[in-house]
Amino acid sequence: MFVSLFLLLLVLAITVFLTISFYVTIFGGGPFVPTPMPAVHKVLKVAGIKKGQKVYDIGAGDGRFIHFAAKDYGANATGYEMDPSVYFIAKMRQWFWGWKGKIIRSNFQRYSLKNADVVICYMMPNTLAKFQKQFDKELKKGAKVVSYAFHIGSWKPKKLIPKEGKISQIFIYQK
Repeated sequence: MFVSLFLLLLVLAITVFLTISFYVTIFGGGPFVPTPMPAVHKVLKVAGIKKGQKVYDIGAGDGRFIHFAAKDYGANATGYEMDPSVYFIAKMRQWFWGWKGKIIRSNFQRYSLKNADVVICYMMPNTLAKFQKQFDKELKKGAKVVSYAFHIGSWKPKKLIPKEGKISQIFIYQK
């Protein structure tokens, strides 16, 4: 009896959790699609991150960009992830594998980007276009925005890294 009740509650909790994740995906900007590891390393390399810089990953997913920005480049890296199930995955990676960086379960728009040296994003173009106004308003002069795979609204990239094998194009913008 106890096991049946426990399993029922577990299934109910998982269903609620996944339903919330579904709605966050639909209304929050897009699905979680992990960036291939070779692309993560290439994005970070072309971003030109220096030790101590503030790096933000909006829509941080499982935290791979912030982990390697902190670990390999010494960045002060923070990621924002709205989806509770994806955030949970990121926290598990931090707890079990010692992944670096800070991950916050929230919409990044509730936070200021004024101190950002580099903003990393891998989101759908329509979502990025919505965020362009916040980037224009808050980012300091010289700040970079590095977008994996998709352009940002009406911005013109300072540099475009072409698609290479399974790594999509990388757009580098600078304010």
